Amino acid sequence: MKRHEVGEEEWAFHDPLIPKSEAKTGRPPRDRRQMLNGILWILSSGAQRRDLPERFGPWETVYGYFRK
Repeated sequence: MKRHEVGEEEWAFHDPLIPKSEAKTGRPPRDRRQMLNGILWILSSGAQRRDLPERFGPWETVYGYFRK
């Protein structure tokens, strides 16, 4: 586990709180844990959304999950 990432115990707590995608068409949903890790990285680092490391996925997608 890297810095600013959610561990197994923390994920077990947060998993039921994050809404799951109900979409039947379109792109498959992103990994919710990866999106949460991206949100936490932005909030803890104070960096701009566009500076999000690639391992968290597209910054636009992470921001979309943050807005929800």
